Amino acid sequence: MSLLQQTTPARLTEPATRKLPRLALLIVGVLYIFAGLFFRDPWKTDDLTGLATMLDAYRESAWLLPQIGNFAFAQEGPLSTWIGAISIAIFSPLFSFFTDPLSAQITAARLPNILYFFLLLWGIWHGTYLLARRPECQPLPLPFGGEPHPRDYGRMLADVAFLFIIATIGIIIPIHETSPFPLLLALFSIAFYGFARMLDHPIQGSVILGLSLGGTLLTHGFIGAAPILFMIACALVSTVYTTRNKLAFLIAIFLGAGCFLAWFIPAKASNSYWASSWLYWNYSSFGFSSLQLFFKSLRDLLWFTWPTWPFALIALWNWRKWLRAPHIFIPGTMALGSFLTIALVKSAFEPEYAMLTVPFAVLAAMSIPTLRRDIINTQDWFSIMILSLSMIAVWLGWIALHFGWPEQINHNITRLLTGYEPQISPLVVIAALAVSILWYSMVSWRLRINPQALWRGLILSAAGLTCTWLLLALLWLPSINYNRSYKLVSNELAQALESYVKPGECVREQGFGMGQRAALRVFDNITFTYDSACKLVLLQTTRKHLEAQTLPYTDNTRILWQGSRKSERDEIFLLLRLDK
Repeated sequence: MSLLQQTTPARLTEPATRKLPRLALLIVGVLYIFAGLFFRDPWKTDDLTGLATMLDAYRESAWLLPQIGNFAFAQEGPLSTWIGAISIAIFSPLFSFFTDPLSAQITAARLPNILYFFLLLWGIWHGTYLLARRPECQPLPLPFGGEPHPRDYGRMLADVAFLFIIATIGIIIPIHETSPFPLLLALFSIAFYGFARMLDHPIQGSVILGLSLGGTLLTHGFIGAAPILFMIACALVSTVYTTRNKLAFLIAIFLGAGCFLAWFIPAKASNSYWASSWLYWNYSSFGFSSLQLFFKSLRDLLWFTWPTWPFALIALWNWRKWLRAPHIFIPGTMALGSFLTIALVKSAFEPEYAMLTVPFAVLAAMSIPTLRRDIINTQDWFSIMILSLSMIAVWLGWIALHFGWPEQINHNITRLLTGYEPQISPLVVIAALAVSILWYSMVSWRLRINPQALWRGLILSAAGLTCTWLLLALLWLPSINYNRSYKLVSNELAQALESYVKPGECVREQGFGMGQRAALRVFDNITFTYDSACKLVLLQTTRKHLEAQTLPYTDNTRILWQGSRKSERDEIFLLLRLDK
């Protein structure tokens, strides 16, 4: 039986597809990405690591191969480094008129995140719109008419997918960091649009898909490209695409491979050690992890992709007879390819989880017209309850920090912020109150008007999460910055090195993680030697080892300097001089 002859599970009337004001979408998107992006230090680990490679590309002209000082950062890929460094080169001179050079460079490095975010939204919206207008996706015709026009129906589902991605909890922090994460997310969204575009414009879609494939290879290596290659393989053996469409996939494959080889061949010729290390990182990342790690990733995924994953599963079930239809096949194979990649990566985390958020948001949108009204109303009430409680918790914690009540909450918070002196800014408090009033107004509107449009619950979820993020950025950004920044300890170390390191002497490190190495490079341009004969050692260790005197160096060793972040209860840095 043809797909068009089957009874569609989507049932709704024309009023349910009422247009969501474009200004509302724009306001939600702008507030979402700008809150927490600027006016803070870079945080450990990915935020600092990505920024360090960008600054080295800009300062040291390390464009071809990402570096952190003299450390070969042979992971991920160079694309986010290139874009960030170009942004620094273009915009930091302008920002330097208003702030110090380092702050200007950090601000400039974060500007591409705005581009990535809106590319993410653009790809999801337009890809969903193309699929939702197709005849296989249309709702059941009503006996006396009144079903929505395909254009209005497509726009409504595209709006819902837009709101679902904004409402996804897991992406809200990493999308504000100078790491490959936001670029990878944007590339997956554009790749999804490319697959959808190929159905009616094969050449245009294949070029978009090929550039996205090349971009993922240059952003997250073979891991990032694996789900897209899986989708191409599924498309070539499916009946979704015509023979002409399938031939166009060759353009995408050659274009993606060409983008990758245009970088990798010169990289290998320039530094074979770096290129070999990068290939090793890719190959060693794949493998079967233990069941314990797999179930941990599965648990994290349920949180990371909330609230889209339940709706995505509902869509797959309700549209199970339409698995060969493009509006289910394309996001479905993307979700399956992403999930298999996560399962086959030894230590899957946020960059890998990000690959699932795009197809889950699209599938979740496809579930909305198949749901009963009571389920949609339940979603509304759940959003109102959870997000309102979250905002109350943000306010309660802020009150406890500044006024000491409730005492137990104050105790728990101050333990994490040792040495922090909270200050109240009247303007910040007024802005936070305005955000809270805005949320109250939206909830009041929802309960009073009870609109029929299917996006009503999702606008509460997306706007509510955005309001919660705004409250966190307004009320908690200084204290979070204090807790997660390495700026002060890096400045102290730089002064110690200036005092204790004699001309011609070198310093090596031991026990350093990538985030700490990047922090010292970003804030004070500190780098280390690999010479094992060097008599000065900067050691990262723990207070427990220091108190138990179980350090790697004990005999004939002097501690020249000792430092740590004031909010850190365990990590400690020691500058040692080895007398022998």
